[in-house]
Amino acid sequence: MATSLSAGLFIREMLGNANITGVTKIFPVATDTAQLPYISYRRVSLDPQAWKGGNADMVGVEVLCYASTYEQSLTIAEAVRVALDCMQASIDALVLRSCLLVDSEEMWSDDAYVQRLVFNLKIA
Repeated sequence: MATSLSAGLFIREMLGNANITGVTKIFPVATDTAQLPYISYRRVSLDPQAWKGGNADMVGVEVLCYASTYEQSLTIAEAVRVALDCMQASIDALVLRSCLLVDSEEMWSDDAYVQRLVFNLKIA
């Protein structure tokens, strides 16, 4: 049975269904073989929380959008936000109650412009 440790499954499914134009691939955690532009995501925090109806976990997920131009990195980041922000989903018995953008940052890394988006996922 999957738990909130599998939060990346929601990210992969929702981004995969979004058909983000021009992205070569979507990777969990990291890769050394990607060609620009691409998206990488990873779980960065886990905060178990009890509530009246049961238990839920708040999971922080970082999504990195890599591109060769600044404008393209912004376009990808905007598409990621549309695909994930304020969304709900379920995979088998695992339920994503909410997915909210809570932070963002832009940077230059590995010869690419990078848009870093951080989402908090409430999973029960």
